[in-house]
Amino acid sequence: MIRKPEILAGKLGLKFNRPQLLTMALTHRSMGAGNNERLEYLGDSVLGFVIAQQLFELFPTAEEGALSRLRASLVNQGSLAELARLHNLGDYLILGSGELKSGGFRRDSILSDALEAIMGALLLDQGIDVCRQWILALFADKLAELKADSWSKDPKTRLQEMMQARRKDLPVYELLTMSGVDHAQVFDVKCTVPVCQEATIGTGISRKKAEQAAAEKMLTLLQHKDI
Repeated sequence: MIRKPEILAGKLGLKFNRPQLLTMALTHRSMGAGNNERLEYLGDSVLGFVIAQQLFELFPTAEEGALSRLRASLVNQGSLAELARLHNLGDYLILGSGELKSGGFRRDSILSDALEAIMGALLLDQGIDVCRQWILALFADKLAELKADSWSKDPKTRLQEMMQARRKDLPVYELLTMSGVDHAQVFDVKCTVPVCQEATIGTGISRKKAEQAAAEKMLTLLQHKDI
């Protein structure tokens, strides 16, 4: 049985002036027209802005690349789905019969999209200031867990911690080629992770440096694909 949206609003500390916006935010595209896709698009944009601004203020000495990595660690499908589950969001989703039977209310993609759609609905209903305050409250624990050295860790460590956070197998590094003379060797290493079908290849003057380069490319790939 799908629970009433107003119950969820109360749990989230929200009161909508236009309750129909919250209902739309919880409606999956499997229900046809009037679904949450447009609200999800809006919510994704405001979430990225709010978190980016907060990280900019929290880490005044961090460079652009570091800030982007921090944002990606917070604003991704797995992170959003985790927050959605904390509030039992799946119990309130309005799904078509096919998605309902296949367990769509448990799927990361559907949960994360619905949470972003709620942000979009709140933005339309009450404006950016209220929306920003709620997003920061929602992410308060995750933001508090970030440390000043989170963005300065080497790529292999960051990629390993990302996989551990998602309870996935650790990255695998495979030496592809080793060329050059002893004092000027060049290594090519391939990196693969369970959450991405594509592999990345890094090159370096040592195997370690090649692995770091491959890990950095994988982090960038995952960020661009929003995996």
